[in-house]
Amino acid sequence: MVRLARGLIASAVLAAAAWLVLMQLQPSTALAQAECIDDCNTPPPLQRAVGPPPVTGADNSGGSIGGLANQRFNQMITNRVLGTVLLGVNEQVNCSDCISAFGSAGSFSAGIHGRKEITSNLSLLAGIAYTQFSEGGYSVTSAPIGAFAVRYDFVDWGSSRPFFDVGAILTPFEKVRYSRSYTTSLGPLSPRDEVAASIEVWQLWQRVAGYTDPMVAFNPFDATIATGADRTNLVKVGGQWTHLLTSSIEGNINGGYVQSFAAHSGIVATVTGDGTVVPTIGNQGWLEYGGRLGFRIAQGWVADLFVNGTLGPQPVGNTIHGGVGLRSNY
Repeated sequence: MVRLARGLIASAVLAAAAWLVLMQLQPSTALAQAECIDDCNTPPPLQRAVGPPPVTGADNSGGSIGGLANQRFNQMITNRVLGTVLLGVNEQVNCSDCISAFGSAGSFSAGIHGRKEITSNLSLLAGIAYTQFSEGGYSVTSAPIGAFAVRYDFVDWGSSRPFFDVGAILTPFEKVRYSRSYTTSLGPLSPRDEVAASIEVWQLWQRVAGYTDPMVAFNPFDATIATGADRTNLVKVGGQWTHLLTSSIEGNINGGYVQSFAAHSGIVATVTGDGTVVPTIGNQGWLEYGGRLGFRIAQGWVADLFVNGTLGPQPVGNTIHGGVGLRSNY
């Protein structure tokens, strides 16, 4: 079965970077209202008349609802990964004011983001994007994403210093198709290196409105899903390195390990023949990675190639999102 849902997903982040290290180099020459769409995964029809297929038990229904919970957990994580691009995850921690337009594949995404220095210590980072993506049985058909953060950089402390980010990522009115299966008896550029290490603390939540499976003859496990909110907490330990490769090409690599805790699925399903099914999601761990190549094409203009993704077991899984951007420094 496939469900079409519109949801509001929000996440908040408090990121404290342990140290930012700058090393001068000599350049060589620089809420969901859901409507249901029937798409059951059933085998070909039998050649003779038979009675209704027997229910195969609560374990089957539990696995089906648990798979739906995993899809919604993956959805929260993927939205966060895509949102961090708007907060400059592939860019230097300390750089001049800039604005960048980008497009990406792996997940279709297009948007604009940038940063503005408010004081020598305080900067504003923000961006908006529109995205579509599919992962592990679900499909996000429309998702506006917005992100903003303020960064405090202790520039007076010298080239090795701490910095702090506080911000949020929002994806309102996201349209999502969920599928549920079961088994039945039927079958910026500068002449320097920059190294940063960070510890990030996130809280993510998403609210999905309730819906009921369509009543069709070949769905023995039709279910009613109540309105609920999924939530999880994350801690990420990571770092990044930005290096000037030539006078006009800059590279960045970043990554880290993420651990979730106190995850809660908001799904409460009433399944025909099996009663109430409430899935659980245990603590999850995975790796996140990213990289960027920046090419100075004119004074104040940089073309970027970037990639971001995850590596780990389901429900997060292995994902990759790549794209191109055009950035103006001013």
